Amino acid sequence: MSKYCLTVTCPSRRGIVAAISGFLAEKGCNITDSAQYDDINTDRFFTRLSLESQAGTEQADLERDFAAIAEKFDMEWGFHAEDEKMKVLIMVSRYGHCLTDLLYRSQIGTLPIEVVGVISNHLDYQKLVVNNDIPFHYVNVTKDNKLEAEAKLLSLVEESGAELVVLARYMQILSDELCQKMSGRIINIHHSFLPSFKGANPYKQAFDKGVKLIGATSHYVTADLDEGPIIEQETTRVTHAQSIQDYVSFGREVESSVLARAVHAHARRRVFQNGAKTVVFPASPGSYSAERMG
Repeated sequence: MSKYCLTVTCPSRRGIVAAISGFLAEKGCNITDSAQYDDINTDRFFTRLSLESQAGTEQADLERDFAAIAEKFDMEWGFHAEDEKMKVLIMVSRYGHCLTDLLYRSQIGTLPIEVVGVISNHLDYQKLVVNNDIPFHYVNVTKDNKLEAEAKLLSLVEESGAELVVLARYMQILSDELCQKMSGRIINIHHSFLPSFKGANPYKQAFDKGVKLIGATSHYVTADLDEGPIIEQETTRVTHAQSIQDYVSFGREVESSVLARAVHAHARRRVFQNGAKTVVFPASPGSYSAERMG
């Protein structure tokens, strides 16, 4: 029995849900999980449905026949096979905690991605990546070759078929042109609970201010540094007794989990951009199940 998810966003109006559910029932599909949101501020409707094709209707047939409904309601939409893993390129510099966490989660199956390559401006994690049978690409970046380095990145995206680029503590600022060209397809982890403590050394900034909560933020990359639509955030408590080294250590744990959750949400098609914000639906039952249990 084929399993798919259907994602839809469109202007809000009466009859959308009825049209979708009626179409799926007619095609012999059973809805197993659904989430929807109607934003009264932007007048936009968002929904994600998990479904089983009990009548054996193929994805191509669903797409062909749904097009008329999509046109009627001016929808941005897509059918996606639930067992299809999203192809991802990971970029990293000299801090490897997010990289190793993503690799582990993808290997055991809790993260529905296929890592098709790792790009780095350093060689620190070359052996780790190669030992995981993943292509490693060393792309040195200087102020003089930034355009060439970004051209190489785009060529690797095209060659690998990557649908998403993940900045796993990649410590280089991407150009406005690249951000615009790959809008909605680059996710970053910022080691701060945005909008507080932007820029360099956020943990030191937090330490100097004596904060009691530190955290991390994962967001889509835009031309505005650290201003992209937020996907996931988390905080952890600290006290006056912690050192700056403690802040960094606690922060690394939060960064890894926040980035993994953001990538999971994107790969499962649960994130919808809504202007400067996002709509993030809860995970469907079983979507975190691991291929290797224990």
